[in-house]
Order: sequence, then C-alpha cells, then structure tokens
Amino acid sequence: MIAQEATESLPGLDLARLHPWLVEHLPEVRAASPAGLTARHIAGGKSNLTYEVGDGTGTWIVRRPPLGHVLATAHDMAREYTVMTALRDTAVPVPRTFALCRDEEVLGAPFYVMERVVGRPYRHASELEPLGPARTRGLCEQLVDVLAALHAVDPAEVGLGDFGRPEGFLSRQVGRWKKQLDASHTRDLPAAEELHRRLAAAVTTVEEVGSVPGIVHGDYRLDNVLTDTDTDTDDGEDRIRAVVDWEMATLGDPVTDLAVLITYQRMADWAADGTVTDVSRAPGWLSEDELLGRYDAASHRDLTHFGFYLGLAAFKLAAILEGIHYRYLQGQTVGPGFDTVGDAIHPLLDAGLTALGERA
Repeated sequence: MIAQEATESLPGLDLARLHPWLVEHLPEVRAASPAGLTARHIAGGKSNLTYEVGDGTGTWIVRRPPLGHVLATAHDMAREYTVMTALRDTAVPVPRTFALCRDEEVLGAPFYVMERVVGRPYRHASELEPLGPARTRGLCEQLVDVLAALHAVDPAEVGLGDFGRPEGFLSRQVGRWKKQLDASHTRDLPAAEELHRRLAAAVTTVEEVGSVPGIVHGDYRLDNVLTDTDTDTDDGEDRIRAVVDWEMATLGDPVTDLAVLITYQRMADWAADGTVTDVSRAPGWLSEDELLGRYDAASHRDLTHFGFYLGLAAFKLAAILEGIHYRYLQGQTVGPGFDTVGDAIHPLLDAGLTALGERA
C-alpha cells in the first residue's frame, strides 16, 4: 500500500480520542500520550479508510468507514473483523486481528485494529512489468488458487455458520445493489435500470441451479492482497501474504467472486485512466479462459450461467462506483483519483448488459 501525508491527525482519525482506546485494548501500545503516536493515511482503495498508526516501538493498521454519506451495510467493520479472525488458521492468508470498536464516540464510526503485514498490493500493469512475465503469471495463479481455497472453507468449521444467509443470496444481491444505486442517485442511468430489470427476470432460473454456499470475499482482486515480491523469502518465490478488504464478505454463492475478478479484468480494456486496476494488461497475466480454467479445475463449481454472474458483477461494481462518485460530489472523499470514477460507470453497465448472454 502507498502511504500518504504522515501527520499527527488525519480526517477520520482523531489521535487524542484514539490513544486511550488503544492503550486499553492493545497492551503493546507504549505511547504515554497522543503526542507519542504517529499516523498516516494508506492510499489504495476508494472505500473504507485505512491508516497506519505507530508509537515508535510498534505499528498497527486502523480501518474505519469513509467519511460522510455511507451506504447501509456497505462498510461493516464488524464484518471485516469477524471474517479475518475466523480465517486465521485456514489456508487463506489474512492479517492478525487485535480489537474491534463499535463505539462511535471514539472516531465517529466503528473501526478495528489489525497487524501491519509487510507486503505490496499491485494495482497497475506498469507496477508488475518489472517482475517479468513468469513472476506475474505466478502471482496470478496464486490469486486464483487462494480464491479457490477460500471457497473450499466450510463456514461452519471456522465459526461462520451464521455469518450470512446463503438461501436467496443472488436475489438479495440484485435487490441490494439496486437500493445502493438509488441511495446514491445524482443522475439518471437508463442502462442501470435495464440491467437490473434483466437480472431480476433471470435470477430465479440461476438460483435453481445454484452453487454450494461458501464464504464470499465480495471484492477479490490483486490490489486487495498483499504480496512479498519486494522482500526476500527463504525459497526465493513470490507469495501472497494476506488477503485484505473484507468489508463485503458474507456467505453466499462463491461464483460471484470469480465474476467480479473477471469483470475487473475486462474493465482494464477501457478504463486506462487508472480508475480501476489494470494488472491484467501486464505480460504474463492469465487470459480470461486460463483464469476460468484454473479456477474450475480447483473448485469444480457450476459455471453454467456465468453470463448472469458477470452481469451481476457489473451491476454491483457500478453501484459501488456511483456511491464513490456521490461522495466525491459531496466533498466527502479522502485522497486523489476520485474525479473520473463517475465516467467509468457507463461502459461498465453496457458490458454488464452484453455479458448476460454469455456462457448461459
């Protein structure tokens, strides 16, 4: 992750209020006063806010929702904290969690603290190119393998049996993202209305086939994992060290994660302005067919109606981007790169409409 503007206080992070809470819940904190803490905003995502907080002897990561307009259920700190805590002893690499704060009096919103994992998220093809095609391919293969490993975890065995409601998951997703779009309304989007209509008409058929329920990350992509490519490892191989950004995790149809990953890959072909990740353009990255084949071999899930999943992924990502666009217009965003988010929604919705007829 990229750190920005080291300072004593940052928007959304009041160190004077945070310090006593840290001292109470993290025995490792040695700073005697807020003046002994340092903090910096970690750029990378455009949703929840991430800060690195240190006291000179240790460093921790603090995660909280964005400022201002927050869509219902879209920035659930307890959800992130719960799923990472549950996955710590599985084959899915996650940061160690320390404490969750539900008291909004501390920072104005719930937040949690986790370990600082030394690793790098790759967002752009230009960042991957120095690694070369072979290493890039290896990272992409690991990305798929970790996703399959996540989807192989039995939720009940890790204490997540009641983490969500798998029954009717796809129908609720169609309805949920329509509500999220409506809640962020600043302009008419006819393509969104048409995509929603077609998804709602098809969802019952897809649910009849269904997929074995599992843990869904919700926004799985390379810049939501930390890799050790910048550090020396015992065997000299690159490795995914942690999957992060679990704010949309739940129990449901895991094929939705695969569709989101593929949709980001397709978006890279038209969003060349840095609005979204374009790592799939790097030499060595798996083609769409190679990625689907590797996942299919590892998971053996039914991809019969994958076109529907791609359409739903486009609708979901459009709703998320429209929420970010809304906050940008309201002056409630932190960091650069928000001014072009709204433009990416139109081709995304068009791609979702086209995808509905694929692989059906």
